Amino acid sequence: MRHSLPLAPQFYVTAPQACPYLEGRAERKLFTALQGEGAEKLNNALSRQGFRRSQNVLYRPSCADCCACLSARIRVADFEPSRTQRRVIRRNADLKRSATSPWATEEQFALFRRYLDTRHADGGMADMDIFEFAAMIEETPVKTRVVEYRETAATPGSVRALIAVCLTDVLDDGVSMVYSFYEPDRIDDSLGTYLILDHVEIARRAGLPYVYLGYWVPGSRKMGYKANFGALEIYKNGQWQDIGDPKSHGGEMHPLSVDPIAEQVARIQLPDAR
Repeated sequence: MRHSLPLAPQFYVTAPQACPYLEGRAERKLFTALQGEGAEKLNNALSRQGFRRSQNVLYRPSCADCCACLSARIRVADFEPSRTQRRVIRRNADLKRSATSPWATEEQFALFRRYLDTRHADGGMADMDIFEFAAMIEETPVKTRVVEYRETAATPGSVRALIAVCLTDVLDDGVSMVYSFYEPDRIDDSLGTYLILDHVEIARRAGLPYVYLGYWVPGSRKMGYKANFGALEIYKNGQWQDIGDPKSHGGEMHPLSVDPIAEQVARIQLPDAR
């Protein structure tokens, strides 16, 4: 008997678990599989509606008690770095960028482990082994690049140290920073900020209007840095809008801000399957 993929994506909800961003909260995700010939179109369409990719899954937070996780993106044409961000660019002028196909290496994994052990030792990815890391990098049904940043070689022919890596999806309207990690010893270089600034430049040169940053969470210290970027938009109430005053979004942490799952799914706009 022949089995085929369903014509329309099927959506599911995860069981609640501890929220990694807001203490005392529980998180739940709405997700669907990313597979088949329509994967590229589905990734583009759902990314514009606040979804994120993780390997071959697209997900969006759909918690029972709050909707504080707001997808964020930078409008490339309107972005101007602040004085502090210009200093970050100058501090990292020694780094050379290169983009490769999504293929994991032992060098990347060694940097990934140093980053986790120093910055996120108690996080959900802390126990990832090299096989899980390879799956995170390589299992992608869409157009994905691994963007590496290396030190400029001190002498001709010498090995340039790998300093930072970003797993980046190329969408039809921008670049999406799926996951990034970097050398934890370079604390003063603000490498996380630099990677975002450089992806703005990547999108600008490619003629793409947006850089998708993942989720910004009002009230979360871990995610607060994203509000420091100019021309930042958030996906709220079914549309993209300027972030405005970050302090004005506290209402998203109230239980009455949450719509039923069935209503959320009904409002998702799917790409034309033809």
